Amino acid sequence: MTLFEELKWRGLVKDITSPEVEKIINGEPVTFYIGTDPTGDSLHIGHLSSFLICKRLSAHGHRPLILVGGATGLIGDPRPSKERSIISYDEVAKNVEKLSSQFKKVFGDYEIVNNYDWSKDLDFISFLRDYGKYFNVAYMINKDIVKRRLDEGITYTEFSYQIMQAMDFYHLYKEKNCILQVAGQDQWGNITSGVELIRKKLEKEAYAFTMPLVTKKDGTKFGKSEGKAIWLDKEKTSPYEFYQFFINSEDDMVITYLKYFTFLSREEIENLEAKHKEHPENRDAHKALAFEVTKFVHGEEEAIKARTMSEEVFSGNSDNLPEEQIDLPVGSNILDILVTGNFCPSKSEARRLVEQGGISVDNEKITDPKAIIESKTVVIQKGKKIFKKVTFK
Repeated sequence: MTLFEELKWRGLVKDITSPEVEKIINGEPVTFYIGTDPTGDSLHIGHLSSFLICKRLSAHGHRPLILVGGATGLIGDPRPSKERSIISYDEVAKNVEKLSSQFKKVFGDYEIVNNYDWSKDLDFISFLRDYGKYFNVAYMINKDIVKRRLDEGITYTEFSYQIMQAMDFYHLYKEKNCILQVAGQDQWGNITSGVELIRKKLEKEAYAFTMPLVTKKDGTKFGKSEGKAIWLDKEKTSPYEFYQFFINSEDDMVITYLKYFTFLSREEIENLEAKHKEHPENRDAHKALAFEVTKFVHGEEEAIKARTMSEEVFSGNSDNLPEEQIDLPVGSNILDILVTGNFCPSKSEARRLVEQGGISVDNEKITDPKAIIESKTVVIQKGKKIFKKVTFK
């Protein structure tokens, strides 16, 4: 199986700009890049699903460039619904530093580039003359994300993001001999603009492919638990919580996630798939997924601790469960606790869960929405799989 065939088998190829992409992936080493904007101070598992491509391609000799968008982060990539809030220069700079450090720690010591370095001194007239004239407005408006925003309104700032990302590909092609860009499928319009800019300005051919966005079974966005993002920073999401998120994956999606998120071989994954179909109650695939991903992000020692703790909790021993302090006093109402502790997104959802018997506190079901919790530290269980030890102020 060639590298490109493996990527296809794992479901990691959505669109390609040319049939030549397959030859490039399977051929001699090339430089490629994948990027993100520093809109936060930590990566989350949405980034993980994308940036694992660096490991997969570099294992076959290809050279990754990781772009942290210090310039594009100041502008904001258009969202389907509304314009992003502008982030201050200082905050973006701090986020660039933190993300760069985290990239190296999690993914490897790859070269990191910042598009602020080649954008900061570009004056407006040069921007229009040297780049703007290569972009047809009708072509730009036809991009999916722009079309979806036209009715609600889109500012020139967001509209010009497409040009800025194309400039990145042009710059890296010219200065780093980077001939390939990889991105999530939502970036298709931006990366094809880069391919076109290189063709027009340099009369050279560049290439790109996109990866499908990771979703749940119903097609909704993957990566949050109870409305809270799952971060790669263990101070934001503990290794135990991280492990729990993956071990609680939907049964119908666990094999897909094994292909996306792990480096297990095809034979190993197909073996787990057979076990999953024959004895789903053993949850072999879920355990493998949770352990492998936690090991990759947090190291084997933390993965073993998380697995051991998970097994103890499900066997009824919660002594070693990490405590999470919530900003409520002893004697708070159960509904307030469930919302503040991120068990439920709203009081109405918390009330429904309590009345339906979906919440237990210290192994006792709570069915009264007016219940008051008097203990300083308690273990709260939501459904069959989610446990948290919470401590009140």
